[in-house]
Amino acid sequence: MYKSYSMELAGRTLTLDIGRVAKQANGAVLMHYGDTVVLSTATASEKPREGIDFFPLSVEYEEKLYSVGKIPGGFNKREGKASENAILTSRVIDRPMRPLFPKDYRNDVTINNMVMSVDPECSPELTAMLGSAIATAISDIPFDGPCATTQVGLIDGQFVFNPNSAQNAKSDLKLTVASTSEKVIMIEAGANEVPEDVMIEAIYAAHEVNQQVIAFINKVVAEVGKPKHSYESCAIPAELFDAMKEIVTPEEMEVAVFTDEKQQREENIRVIREKMEEAFAENEEWLAVLDEALYQYQKKTVRKMILRDHKRPDGRDITEIRPLAAEVDLIPRVHGSAMFTRGQTQICNVCTLAPLSEAQKLDGLDENETSKRYMHHYNFPAYSVGETKVSRGPGRREIGHGALAERALLPVLPSEEEFPYAIRTVSETFESNGSTSMASTCASCMSLMAAGVPIKKMVAGISCGLVTGDHDDDYVLLTDIQGLEDFFGDMDFKVTGTDAGITAIQMDIKIHGLTRDIVEGAIKRCRQARMFIMENCMSKAIAEPRKEVGKYAPKIIQIKIDPSKIGDVVGQKGKTINAIIDATGVKIDISDEGAVSICGVDIDKINEAKRMIEIITTDFEEGQILEGKVISIKEFGAFLEFAPGKEGMVHISKISKDRVEHVEDVLTLGDVVKVVCLGKDKMGRISFSIKDVK
Repeated sequence: MYKSYSMELAGRTLTLDIGRVAKQANGAVLMHYGDTVVLSTATASEKPREGIDFFPLSVEYEEKLYSVGKIPGGFNKREGKASENAILTSRVIDRPMRPLFPKDYRNDVTINNMVMSVDPECSPELTAMLGSAIATAISDIPFDGPCATTQVGLIDGQFVFNPNSAQNAKSDLKLTVASTSEKVIMIEAGANEVPEDVMIEAIYAAHEVNQQVIAFINKVVAEVGKPKHSYESCAIPAELFDAMKEIVTPEEMEVAVFTDEKQQREENIRVIREKMEEAFAENEEWLAVLDEALYQYQKKTVRKMILRDHKRPDGRDITEIRPLAAEVDLIPRVHGSAMFTRGQTQICNVCTLAPLSEAQKLDGLDENETSKRYMHHYNFPAYSVGETKVSRGPGRREIGHGALAERALLPVLPSEEEFPYAIRTVSETFESNGSTSMASTCASCMSLMAAGVPIKKMVAGISCGLVTGDHDDDYVLLTDIQGLEDFFGDMDFKVTGTDAGITAIQMDIKIHGLTRDIVEGAIKRCRQARMFIMENCMSKAIAEPRKEVGKYAPKIIQIKIDPSKIGDVVGQKGKTINAIIDATGVKIDISDEGAVSICGVDIDKINEAKRMIEIITTDFEEGQILEGKVISIKEFGAFLEFAPGKEGMVHISKISKDRVEHVEDVLTLGDVVKVVCLGKDKMGRISFSIKDVK
């Protein structure tokens, strides 16, 4: 049965069509937000996937270029692999929804969002986030929802909910908040140094809007929602836990996991596993789930000690940051490099500068974003965690971590006019034991400063963790979580910023939401930690950006020319500009507005190219002194080239103060001479003189 439901959301109409399309999916909704249309579906396998100890959830966000009236580029003319924006959107959809599925559910679940039409007034990403939650809520798939998502902008000090593309372009905040009917479950933000108190206010303003959407979804679910299907639980038998405790007591497990050396802890667990495998050798059913049971045993041990005794695995206080170290210039010949170490997490970042023409071109659904000048890439090799695995390129996690560090630094980058470069930073993970994305932010900041990029302020980042008990007030916040605390804890709350405010947030949780006290406490704790990192570590390695780019970096100068003169600089079929490039070895980019960027390594060659362009674009004036090369000799005088495509003639009578019978007696092809412009002659031609140069 086809039903349609509508509500007003942030001044635009949100309409759900249910039962109209994709009826064979477990749940499907055709979302309309303004003229943005997204088909969201949720499907689940009938049986659990065998041999896994995790919930196999896949979230897809498909950008169809027909939605914005484009044909894909390239030879194939089909949409290819997911764009970076599509991957990041899939992650934002996944993060709030994953904790709401049963912990013992092992059936494959796929949530698919297909963008079919894009209205610049209504975000397709937001529409897909809502559609994913609605399709799952009305399906028969077990799900403790619904949840809702709201985006918030900040323009002239005022919050704007679900801003359109034009508003986003001038907003100081790009915040996405997902909520259940009770708590906030996901936060993602990019911000222009927004103060902590303003950020908290924005988060809970979005939470209030989410409650309106959840009330609407609940009404829809009550009318068309399917009964949730039963499933085969993959919970670990209680008898197995009892047997494990007889072999390894809780006190022995505590000794095994509570060490600051990751390798030692892994060795301790390996010994325990061998002991248990030997004890359960004849019980195949228990052996099949032993890894998951051992994980649960470690988790309970770590959580109990943190929550009850405030004891962390490496012995730190709950507010203590691991040992810090920072250095710059460790990689020779690159444009900038820095290494940041926090405990057993170590990132080396390398910065590369290039002309603006090297900016990344984007072929997506947002017509306001066609290129990206700053690129941050993050790599996570297997050796960083002591594993052996073939590298198959960056996955969703690597792309997400790179995007977070990129977002963290964007607000402090100089404008193109201030610094006409494309910038790429690459974070290489040398060692990983918790929150490499925040270490990447610190390393990237120092690398940029070392490369001579005049960033406005220093940026640092840190992650705050959480362990919760039986009620909302029973919790412990942990500053600078390491891998084990992230693995067994309830939250990974990453915040980056300057001394003035926040530049980025990414919050992941494994529970059904956070109270306001936890959110405020985490944000406060992260500010204290990042200030400590900047003052006590980063600023000691490099306190401010270098005044100039390094000797191996390209040098770029910009000049402005009359747009009507662009054709003169380019010349017929590019002849003039190519001649300048061949003569100087520089790279030249010219915008339609007449902004000329000249890029090269040798500043003298750059200045020579600049001189040529200025000569080409400047009309000859009386009294102007020029230097030209003799390119042709006639009976009546000599022709000189002042710059490619810019020529003039010196009459034989203007060559010397002495009488000249033949031009060849004084000038030879290739001679470089100084001339003065005499203005126009009686016939309106520009006249030059060698003999009148003073």
